[in-house]
Amino acid sequence: MTGVLADIIEVAREQVLERGEGLSQEQVLAVLQLPDDKLDEVLQLAHEVRMKWCGPEVEVEGIISLKTGGCPEDCHFCSQSGLFESPVRSAWIDIPSLVEAAKQTAKTGATEFCIVAAVRGPDKRLMSQVAAGIEAIRNEVDIQIACSLGMLTQEQVDELKAMGVHRYNHNLETSKSHFPNVVTTHSWEERWGTLQMVREAGMEVCCGGILGMGETLEQRAEFAANLAELDPDEVPLNFLNPRPGTPFGDLDVLEPNEALKSVAAFRLALPRTILRFAGGREITLGDLGAEKGILGGINAVIVGNYLTTLGRPAETDLDLLGELKMPIKALNDTL
Repeated sequence: MTGVLADIIEVAREQVLERGEGLSQEQVLAVLQLPDDKLDEVLQLAHEVRMKWCGPEVEVEGIISLKTGGCPEDCHFCSQSGLFESPVRSAWIDIPSLVEAAKQTAKTGATEFCIVAAVRGPDKRLMSQVAAGIEAIRNEVDIQIACSLGMLTQEQVDELKAMGVHRYNHNLETSKSHFPNVVTTHSWEERWGTLQMVREAGMEVCCGGILGMGETLEQRAEFAANLAELDPDEVPLNFLNPRPGTPFGDLDVLEPNEALKSVAAFRLALPRTILRFAGGREITLGDLGAEKGILGGINAVIVGNYLTTLGRPAETDLDLLGELKMPIKALNDTL
């Protein structure tokens, strides 16, 4: 590392902390390549950036799988694909169960409830179920509703907007150059197209991915740059939790220091974005890593379980936020 990049932390301090300008792809790579003895320093800087440009509040979200398993796509990390010998079987939940899940999520103090379906994109049955679920939730629970239903048509984007969905999640998953090694049944460009339609419709854009899927550090930096170009409202950062029966089932779990360095790098690339701790953080980071991440640029968490893997108890995360004096974002701050 030579020149400016040899002092990337000081460069980032002036560029990101003082001016609010995210790091470039080359600069993100320099952060990812920092030696481990610089980890605490870069995490502290990322925390300062988060506090200055986002504030101290932490957004809490719960997620529920409306339709689980049986997906026709071949995302190599996902046990919900119907193409792999994995233990997840296709199932739907009913509307009363959906409402109850929303109620339990709201009780944690969460402001976001995301309805997820394992599909390439929604058909008429799924859209009808989502519409009925949203109406039932609105009648009983005061919470923001987000959806993650795969790739959309313009008509479906307009329908979700009319239903009152305020944020749509559709992850790019990884960098454009690495994507063909992760998914072969659809393209990165198809995902990008859905995200553009969502933004143009006026819904908030939630887009992140999974780290530790065999990508190089260069590709991880490329992914941060891809996201910076998209400029989403929220970026969920997942870490691969290898699932039995999937093509990525034998990959190694990301080293904690590498994962934390990535958290800091993505915050420095996206200074104003909601950066959410999502799946895999428990197996990758454990309790200590969770605290370091929240003090290293993270300002949102998913509480409870994920779609096919167990998370930490919601109370554990909420207690940690209390200990760190990180207030939970109130619902009226999100409207």
